[in-house]
Amino acid sequence: MSDLASSTLTALAHIEQELTSGESYVFQLRLTRCGQEKTEKLLAAVRGQSQNYADDLSELCSLSHELMKDVRLDPTRCLLWRSLYSDSALIWSLLDILRARELNNVEDDEYWKASVKRLDDAIIIAGAPGKSRLDLILDTIERIQSAHLPLTTTLCHIIIPHVSKEENRPDAVLLPSATHPVPVLSKPPSISAFRSRFGSAPFILRQYAADWPAVKERLWASKAYLQTVAGRGRVVPVEIGRDYRTDDWTQRMIEWDDFLDYLFANVEADREVDKRQQAFKEVRYLAQHDLCKQFPALREDVVVPDYVYTCLPPPEHSPQYRPPANDEQLVMNTWIGPAGTLSPAHIDPFYNFYTQVVGKKTVWLAPPNASRVLSPHPATTASSSEHRTSSDPISPDSKENSAILSNTTHLDVFASASELQCERGFMETVAPLAMSAVLDEGDMLFFPPGWWHALRSESTSFSVSMWF
Repeated sequence: MSDLASSTLTALAHIEQELTSGESYVFQLRLTRCGQEKTEKLLAAVRGQSQNYADDLSELCSLSHELMKDVRLDPTRCLLWRSLYSDSALIWSLLDILRARELNNVEDDEYWKASVKRLDDAIIIAGAPGKSRLDLILDTIERIQSAHLPLTTTLCHIIIPHVSKEENRPDAVLLPSATHPVPVLSKPPSISAFRSRFGSAPFILRQYAADWPAVKERLWASKAYLQTVAGRGRVVPVEIGRDYRTDDWTQRMIEWDDFLDYLFANVEADREVDKRQQAFKEVRYLAQHDLCKQFPALREDVVVPDYVYTCLPPPEHSPQYRPPANDEQLVMNTWIGPAGTLSPAHIDPFYNFYTQVVGKKTVWLAPPNASRVLSPHPATTASSSEHRTSSDPISPDSKENSAILSNTTHLDVFASASELQCERGFMETVAPLAMSAVLDEGDMLFFPPGWWHALRSESTSFSVSMWF
């Protein structure tokens, strides 16, 4: 028996033991009216008793995906469906490993890529909740890659060039929609000073993250490095379209390698670049995704500042503020896209440290009282505090953007002065309060919940946000 098959049998036995304990979510599902048949299918599959395990587990994945998106469900019930989705996907891929030889799929790259994608879906769509589930999923991906999807020896050694800092004028007002620069602190404040004096308004710490490995060694600017830390067959959720307020915007799961090809196309030094760029007319943006959770090696390249753990009180303008509801009370997301990628003006319910890792990004900010003019997008009537966190289920290959629009204004704060003059009340009441700046590699921006903010990539850009 191969090491891969042996470790797979061990994983299945471990899952079966957990699922049949009286404390498992499967036991809880069995107590509900709708859980008996589903749990029997899951247990039959993990025990190797299902003749059509792929069909049964595919059905469980589809059903639990639909149910976890139901906003009427309470959080506990939603967690049950997320767990069912994750385990169905994991068991399916584990059984694929055992059945590959009899199905004559051992040498079929597409078979193994489908198995890896299914495991990535469990992380991206359902969050891989449950005891040791994320580690087990990541270990299974790594074992499949090692045995059947080894990295090619011809990795593409392209580096995104550093944009000159000479173009960065930190004290300049950069946009007609803003009157002030974002304050730049001359040195990082102490923890007590941050809590007592600086936690209520935006500021920038220039080069605060300059010693992050991702920045100092420019690891995230290397295509070969990004290919290596992920391995083959991985998929990521990508927004398609320059602006999520437009009708042609959508979301799609695509292969990480394809996204890197798109992202690095404009820095390749051969004649084929133009042809590739023509094939990539649509804008692709990996936005608000915890890539460090999916590719754990990347987590070693960033450093969470101690400020995040200071337990700041609710701001005066947001007395309803609560930190993220996960164990760490921290949500870390990555934002990766080409020049021109746009995040329209919107508000979030958390404090935020936003760090520029690769490239440049222009940021625009306005205080909460600008909401009188910057009302949420008319396409939705949902609460303006609504926002997806990284543990919430998402819908890949979806055109649904109403939930995103619930905290977003229809105004384009990057428009020209003449266009902004046509927006009623904006230049008179919002622009005098607004501020802007350019973030360079290693710069860290802080702003409180409820502040309107918009961002635009000035070059190929990698950023990390930390909501707390």
